[in-house]
Amino acid sequence: MAHTNRLIAGVDLRSQENNREHRTEEIDRKRLIVRRGQAFSLTVHLSDPLQSGHELALVLKQDKINDDIVIRQRTAGGSGDKWWLHQQSARNELLLTVYSPARAAVGEYRLAVELMSGNKLLERTDFTKMYLLFNPWCKEDAVYFPDERLLKEYIMNENGRIFTGSANSMSGFPWNFGQFEDNVMDICFEILDRFNPASSDPPNDMLQRWDPVYLSRAVVAMVNANDNDGGVLVGKWQEPYTGGVQPTKWMSSVPILEKWSKSKSGVKYAQCWVFAAVACTVMRCLGIPTRCITNFASAHDTDGNLSIDREYNMHGQLVNDDDSIWNFHCWIESYMQREDLPEGYGGWQVLDPTPQERSSGMFRCGPCPLKAIKEGDLNVKFDAPFVFAEVNADVINWEIGPDGQRKRLSSNSANVGRNISTKSPYGNEREDITLQYKYQEGSAKEREVYNKAGRRISGLDGEEESKPGNVQLEIKHAKPVFGTDFDVIFELENMGDKEVSCELNMMSEAVTYNSVHLGRFQNSTVNVVIPAHKVHRETVRLLYTKYASVVSEHNIIRVTGVARVSGQEKSILEMVNIPLSKPKLSIKVPGWVILHRKITTVITFTNPLPVPLNRGVFTVEGAGLLPTKEIRISGSIAPGQRVSVELSFTPMRAGVREFLVDFDSDRLQDVKGVATLVVHKTPPSYFPMMPNIFG
Repeated sequence: MAHTNRLIAGVDLRSQENNREHRTEEIDRKRLIVRRGQAFSLTVHLSDPLQSGHELALVLKQDKINDDIVIRQRTAGGSGDKWWLHQQSARNELLLTVYSPARAAVGEYRLAVELMSGNKLLERTDFTKMYLLFNPWCKEDAVYFPDERLLKEYIMNENGRIFTGSANSMSGFPWNFGQFEDNVMDICFEILDRFNPASSDPPNDMLQRWDPVYLSRAVVAMVNANDNDGGVLVGKWQEPYTGGVQPTKWMSSVPILEKWSKSKSGVKYAQCWVFAAVACTVMRCLGIPTRCITNFASAHDTDGNLSIDREYNMHGQLVNDDDSIWNFHCWIESYMQREDLPEGYGGWQVLDPTPQERSSGMFRCGPCPLKAIKEGDLNVKFDAPFVFAEVNADVINWEIGPDGQRKRLSSNSANVGRNISTKSPYGNEREDITLQYKYQEGSAKEREVYNKAGRRISGLDGEEESKPGNVQLEIKHAKPVFGTDFDVIFELENMGDKEVSCELNMMSEAVTYNSVHLGRFQNSTVNVVIPAHKVHRETVRLLYTKYASVVSEHNIIRVTGVARVSGQEKSILEMVNIPLSKPKLSIKVPGWVILHRKITTVITFTNPLPVPLNRGVFTVEGAGLLPTKEIRISGSIAPGQRVSVELSFTPMRAGVREFLVDFDSDRLQDVKGVATLVVHKTPPSYFPMMPNIFG
């Protein structure tokens, strides 16, 4: 900001220095981006020294707010809840140290310097932009996080892991949150500006932007587009994905946010982990500590009775699945104090942008304190009963007879909410946080919370659960790879003193991760006699040629066994979900990786299927490395054929970076690969040999 023939010759925002001190230099070094509750400095250049009676002041403006914020000198220090500044003179320069309140509204401001004589305005510079974020390093901020070491993960880390699969077969894949990539911060503020209250009552919306509770509810409402409010993502849980991108193809929030910003309409398509990952990006960018969570065997309780009721016919076919159990479900947790709740409910809060149920008229969920879930305090806002059911609901299986009467086959109070997971802050491993959500299953304290929350596991519809019989059914399998045939073993154990006759129905079907049924492909029935105290095994080989035509992109097979034992009134039902693992691809980066110096990567993939692959495409990207890029493979990839592609790019930011690769084709999708690169500012001088980096 330069002026001629004026006392104020110019103002230096000292953006690079301030941004480094405020841990925002990864976002930008040219624009001033600071965190509230922490001082920053400006240098005002004067053509002549200030005259007696003259003073400088800062003026901040916010869009949609008529009142300016005027910041004046405080000689003895200012109030912690007000803006104030301290001034130091050095010849024709003034160093202004500006103090922002820890409850200031986050967002974009316009800043100008004024020269005042009493109440008379003598000069004012042009307005320039500055940006204010939450500050988890500041003890007075509502998002203050007490362990600064963990903020390297929950604020600063752009590389994540999303855990999927099933409770018995978990796996993680890489995700680029990219909260410091170009334009992402601006897009985050765009999202807040598109929030309905921001347009219907702008002044009130701006006044509430100090509050992480208010903003987090805005974010999770806007990450989905279900309210026709111009939200970021459109959800779809089944093929076809016409007009959009298959959800499993995404591996970064950045192209999603950029596409939304350009089109101003919902990006197609997303499922729970995509909604969660994009919300995590926005929250970390705004300065709120956030982590992605995966709840395995996650309940969706539609009627609010805290139980998942599944009804089967006499042949073991599911006939009512209004309630469902998802193989996994992803949401986020953000760390904040809850001034709107009694003391003790601060800390990690559950937030879920996946559109399932409405909260205060919008598709969103939370923030709900983890403490409320663990203690069964379901009257605590927001949406505690729904979250509690996701991790604690009972599962009750019913059999519907020919006369329409239903009999309870079994119930289970420990099947839902298993292996609740997040990425470890110390690496890419899975951290189990189940005990942060609930007490140990079967413990006295767990039973106490169970009763407090009003869960019911017996006596529904006047039907008491029968005692288990002498025959037990168990289904066993290895960890199969998509594209192979594999065996499933049904074990019937007779623990009684007499032999029994049994009819065993064995059914295999494809399902999505959220339990949508796609079709059966192999079914069989056998009649067996099981001697006393013996085990009978039936082995079924599931064939690629059978399941390939019905499985979804999630590659999940559900195997169900129903045993009818002679002389026993109720059937025995057992069910397992089997995720099929994906093949691997390799990434090779020869040589040191140097900032602003071109490198070449080699990506290699071998077709593991017994059929050719067509329309093959590699998608690559990495925060600080390169934007999203596609490399298409011409022609078919024959069974067992190996293909390699080379890609050159120039790293844009130093530090530990992740290079992400996704491979898709007509018959095989969602093959992921990742290579961790250390981008050096200058070539290392301590080791003469050139390394090879593999992923």
